[in-house]
Amino acid sequence: MRIAQIAPLMESVPPRAYGGTERVVSYLTEALVEMGHDVTLFASGDSSTSARLIPIVDHALRLDPARPDPVIWHTLMVDRVREMSGSFDVLHFHIDTVHLPVAVHSRTPSLTTLHGRLDIPDLKPLFKRFHQHPLVSISDNQRTPIPGANWLATVHHGLPLDLYDYHPQPQDYFAFVGRMSPEKRCDRAIEIAIACNTPLRIAAKVDDADREYYAQVIEPLLAHPLVTYVGEIGDAEKNAFIGNARALLTPIDWPEPFGLVIIEAMACGTPVIAYGHGAIPELIDHGETGFVVHNQEQAIAAARAIDTIARRTCRATFERRFASPVMAGQYLQNYRALTEERMAA
Repeated sequence: MRIAQIAPLMESVPPRAYGGTERVVSYLTEALVEMGHDVTLFASGDSSTSARLIPIVDHALRLDPARPDPVIWHTLMVDRVREMSGSFDVLHFHIDTVHLPVAVHSRTPSLTTLHGRLDIPDLKPLFKRFHQHPLVSISDNQRTPIPGANWLATVHHGLPLDLYDYHPQPQDYFAFVGRMSPEKRCDRAIEIAIACNTPLRIAAKVDDADREYYAQVIEPLLAHPLVTYVGEIGDAEKNAFIGNARALLTPIDWPEPFGLVIIEAMACGTPVIAYGHGAIPELIDHGETGFVVHNQEQAIAAARAIDTIARRTCRATFERRFASPVMAGQYLQNYRALTEERMAA
């Protein structure tokens, strides 16, 4: 198939460090190319891919000191896709909603994977207006706020099989990976680790919007001798950082649409302890690949029992459910369904 992947421009594909959506787009693109498909990636010019790259802007927008306007550049990208749409069998958008007025009038079948939270009131009238456009959720739970939208499928994220190594023997520490934000609850992770008298290593970025929260809530907690903060890390560092941990702590306090770091941990064989919000119960098999908890008492008890989880089971579950060829295969089924439907119309 001739497939267009349209990625956000905030980060390169794949991103240099933090950037879940762009990372998934990269994994999907490379898996589709490996399967023999003709894939074109619309992304920033500093992206790296084995597909054909259509660079929309020279560098990813988030770290550009000139602070380019993302609305302008994404609008330009949508128009470029419109211009080239006749060259593709299917258009796969990953850029939220800015493309919808173009996509619904395109002769080329299209679909959109929604990567973020959907409990935003303005989304209801938006998807009511564009009700004919096919959507893909990244978890069943993600759909909850807009159940009447045109849901085509749920496709869980996937990672390349060789991206992370299996680590059968962990070191004596817990890991926290993510953002220093109120909804990610690094403070809970610190409390869990201290209660278990186990070192906690934290790898997280601090967005501008979260700097006050970080300074007031998190920074004072980093002085504890069990806590080490290493800053933001990329894929190269994650392998050892997550893989050598006894457990990944994910004590979130928000409706997580997916949680990519959870399957990164499973790929390493590292079990996960996570609060059961959003997609978490869909990803973790309680008692087999980790523990789904609902309060700090349960989280601390789970952390103390983490060695009862077989790390080999975590890796096997990743290979069966969350490998990128599995994800790509599921998307291909939906691409074909859309093209067959268009041909029959």
